[in-house]
Amino acid sequence: MTREDDSSLRPADAADIADALMHALRYDGRRRVHDADELMARLVAERLVVHLERCGFVLCRRPDAPAHSANRHPHPRDE
Repeated sequence: MTREDDSSLRPADAADIADALMHALRYDGRRRVHDADELMARLVAERLVVHLERCGFVLCRRPDAPAHSANRHPHPRDE
């Protein structure tokens, strides 16, 4: 991993893993891939998650990053 602080990693939820796999099966970057429909992607992703769990894999994810503000000027209420 490229991050120095791996202590903040937490086990990933099976539903999150399935959603990430389903996205990878349906999209190539931001472009929709039309050779895999949503139902098939969901089924494959869920079966892959079950298989990975059965094999003893532990997937972790970093904590959610705080929302980024593109505005350099703070809102008057936040001051």
